[in-house]
This record gives sequence, structure tokens and C-alpha cells, in this order.
Amino acid sequence: MLDRALDNLRTRWREIAASARGAVGAPPRTHLPKEDAERLKEQIEACLESRGGEVSARARAAQLGRTYLALDPQGRRNFLVMLARDFDVDRDAVMDAMATFQAAADPVARGHAERALRRALEPPRLRLLTQFNALPEGVKFLVDLRAELMEMARGEPLLQALEDDLKNLLRAWFDVGFLEMHRITWDSPASLLEKLIKYEAVHEISGWQDLKDRLDSDRRCFAFFHPRMPNEPLIFVEVALVQGMSDNVQALLDPSAPVCDPKSADSAIFYSISNAQSGLAGISFGNFLIKRVVDGLATEFPNIKYYATLSPIPGFRRWFERTLDRDGDAVLTNPEAEHIAERLAALEQADDEDGGGGGGATEGGVGAEETPLLARALSRPDWFEDEELQKRLRGPLMRLCVHYLTTAQAPARRSERGGNAPARALDPVAHFHLTNGARMERLNWLADRSTKGLKQACGMMINYRYRLGEIDANHEAYTGEGRIITSSAVRSLGKAGG
Repeated sequence: MLDRALDNLRTRWREIAASARGAVGAPPRTHLPKEDAERLKEQIEACLESRGGEVSARARAAQLGRTYLALDPQGRRNFLVMLARDFDVDRDAVMDAMATFQAAADPVARGHAERALRRALEPPRLRLLTQFNALPEGVKFLVDLRAELMEMARGEPLLQALEDDLKNLLRAWFDVGFLEMHRITWDSPASLLEKLIKYEAVHEISGWQDLKDRLDSDRRCFAFFHPRMPNEPLIFVEVALVQGMSDNVQALLDPSAPVCDPKSADSAIFYSISNAQSGLAGISFGNFLIKRVVDGLATEFPNIKYYATLSPIPGFRRWFERTLDRDGDAVLTNPEAEHIAERLAALEQADDEDGGGGGGATEGGVGAEETPLLARALSRPDWFEDEELQKRLRGPLMRLCVHYLTTAQAPARRSERGGNAPARALDPVAHFHLTNGARMERLNWLADRSTKGLKQACGMMINYRYRLGEIDANHEAYTGEGRIITSSAVRSLGKAGG
């Protein structure tokens, strides 16, 4: 669903579209049957031909946008399929342009033919989408349109081609050179603050007081904005100015914790980075935001020595469970297995004595002896509260997590120069920060005891550190060679018994 901003868009386009209504006729039915789609096709052709001049074309584009917003999900799909199918590249024209180019005998003729070929390769639908750029909130309309299209295009080559066109268009419009970074404070407009609450994707903001705490004097929040979307953050980062590198997110966000004097802080902790526009997925500018924020903080607070994140590890638990299914207790050393089994036996005996009886079997009647020890331990809802059990789990879980972060790779992809690109980390947050030039600094045990944190990574979080003099070298090592830079502390955790 398009968000509330597009409700305003309908109103703002109403007057622009009024002059086009006479030519449009009755509005199409919401499910856009074939005959209604044919009438819309004629309107699109009129837009592309700029009949009546640019003002009329703009009015028709506004009417098309309003028509799309009034359609139901099936009608929107029909609209986009028609746009993708009937306004694609004219392949006969491309073949003719190629033949002319190949026959060109001199540089001047070849230049003319080359430009004609480029024009022939541009699908008409791309010119239609570009017309929305001139409309009030037209860019936001296209961003949200791509968000819908991404869902529809899965497994649909025709729609995927349209989505690729729109992505390339937005990538050009959202080049980082066009973006503006602004600090968001408690004095920012309420409508903008509401969007922070809505778009926060890492640590949920529970309400206005929670948001106010995150914008206090020892906190900073910065966002990128586009001039054509001035009231919509594209991506924002939340920073805590503290003493020492944070290792627990609950402590970092504790509303009862005293406010730190930012001038005495020696560390800037990036604890949340949220992409606010799903329609801009795959268009990266988060790395530029971090670098701009670091530069700004270094100027404002020259006493800060450490720039680091306190980051989630969102893919670990899924990887870990697949690994257990495959390898079972073979992931443990003999001493680790003995220590965990000993504590589980004590806890399960206590369960039986208390009448709980929950420790001896798992779902489906599978005996406990057939279930991997780590799976049995983590199936206990209070495993992290039992000091002795979590103490025995710490070593193997942290070792496996380091293995996941440093060796688990995403599927190979083709590079722009041909051949396979360097390996990339499977964990998306790790890939993001390693690409930006950070190094893996410290893995933190039970740093996030929230339900989400336990579900994602057994409560573990990691500090990625940005050392200003090493960012470029780390970036080149990772993006050029697939090499992950880690601290000695992280490397030691990756060794059995480390």
C-alpha cells in the first residue's frame, strides 16, 4: 500500500488533471479490464507524443497517476503489465538503427547513427515515467510505485524489465550528489518525527518519550533527503555519544540512564541505520551517510576517538539452525558437549521433579538424545537467564557466530567486468559495513536480550569499527579481494576453545 503521503498527492494532482478529464472520458473500473486498459493505452500514447504541448502532457501524466492510485491490486497489475508489454523497445527500429550504424562509412555518419541507436534502445515507458518527475510529489509516487512493482515482478520477466528501467531511472535521480544531509532534532516538524517512529527498522521506537530520549543532547540523528522529497527521509542513522565502546543495546537505550555530556564522550556508537524507502532498495547511499556523519562529528567533537557500530547479526540464527540440521553435535568439541550435556541433564531433572517434564523430549515425540545439544539448550525459553547454562553456551555459540560472519558467503555473482565478483559476506549487515571500510572489532555476548535479538542471533551483537586512517584500505580489501578485516579479539573467538 502507498503511504499517507500519496493521499496528499491525489489532492495536489486534482487541479492539474482537471484539464485532461474531457479527453479521458469515464474513469476506468478499479480492476482495469481489457477495454479500459485500451483507453488508458491511448492516454499514454498522447502523453508520449506531447499532444497539445508540455502543459497538456503534464496534465495527462497527472491524470494517469490519479487513475493508477484509484485501481485495486489487480487493476494496478494490469496497468503495469500493459505498460511493460506495449511500451517496450521497438525491436524492429533497433535492428534498423544497428544496420545503419554498421553501414556508416565515416566518423560523422557513425556518430549520427550511434545517437539514433541509443534513442531506439530507450523504451517509451521510460519517457513516460520521467514525466512524473515534474509533478508535485511525483518522485515519491515513482518510489512507491517501484516498491509495489518489486513485489509483483517476482518470477515475472515482463514486469522485471519494467522494474529494472525504473530502478535505473531512480538511481540516476538519487545520485548522492543530489542528496542533502540534515540533523533531525526534537524541534524538527512533528510529521517528520512521526516518520522516524514509522521507519525505524532496527530497534523499535515505543513512543514519543522514547523518541525524545533518542534525540537528547548526547544523541544525534542524521538523515539524507532528496530535494524533490523534502519531507521524506531516505535513510537515517542514530548515534550515541558515550564513553567506551558500547556492548549492550538495552543499556544504551535505557531511558533511566543519565545523560552523558557529549563533550566528554570518547566514542560515537552508530546503533541504528534504517532505510526509509523500500522503493529505493538496491540504490545504495548509506555508506556516504556514515562517512558524512563521521566527518561532521569529528569536527564538532574532536575528543571522539572511536567510531563504531553496535550492530545486529540478523542472519546468524537461520544459518546456525541449518548447520545444526546438517552437522548436529559435530559442531561442538568433546569438552563443550560434555559441559552442555551435564547442565542440561541437571535442568531437565529439575523440570521433572517440578512436574514440568519439558526437558526430556521435543516436539513430535523425538527423544532428547536425538536432538542436538545446542538445539535442546536454546529451546529452553529461559536459557539466557540460567547463568550456568549460558556460561557453557557462550564459547561454542560465539565461535560459530565468528565462523558465520567471516566464512559464510552469499551466492556468487557476476562482476561488471565479467567473471565472478569477489566473495561477499552472507550476513547483510556485515556486508554493508565491510563494504564501507569497517573492520570487525568485537563480538558481544547477550548484547540484545530482546525477543528479536534472541531470535536473530541468540542475543549476540557486534561492533564494526571505523578507523579513519584504514577505511579505504579495508574497503579495497573486501570489495577487491573478498578479504574481511577482523581484530585479534574476533579471530581468537573463532578458534575452538578460544
